[in-house]
Amino acid sequence: GQQAGILNKIIEDIYLQKGVKQERLIELLGHTPVQVFIGAALGVIVALICYR
Repeated sequence: GQQAGILNKIIEDIYLQKGVKQERLIELLGHTPVQVFIGAALGVIVALICYR
């Protein structure tokens, strides 16, 4: 979220000076449900591997 916003501002400043258009980065807040699920599953797998 914040990083994408800052990068968009930098890109905007650079490309406005040169007159070149640049697509804005997607500004997301938080994680998608898929990212949360994968993170949780990966955490369980790593915990099981480390426990053994």
